[in-house]
Amino acid sequence: MSEPGLRREENSVFIGEKPFMNYVTSVVMQFTAKGSKEVVIKARGKFITRAVDVAEVARKRFLENTVAVKNIVIDSKEFENKEGRQVRVSDIEITLAKKEA
Repeated sequence: MSEPGLRREENSVFIGEKPFMNYVTSVVMQFTAKGSKEVVIKARGKFITRAVDVAEVARKRFLENTVAVKNIVIDSKEFENKEGRQVRVSDIEITLAKKEA
């Protein structure tokens, strides 16, 4: 199921209802196993706080001194919900990047 407004990319982690550590592990694996230089953590609405927590736990506990916050983009989008009403929902994209050696 594709979320309106947020693009899915290979180096992205979209935060939802799975257990918290699944997302942290996914971010860490993107950097370690896949060798990504950047990982984008994306969330919408009530999951924004969880996205911030995922970024901070990954950065400070698991990837200490190896990655940093490169960019944070916030936005809000309007779309039609299941009941047919227009709703506005905030979203965030947190880009973590490997530190230069």
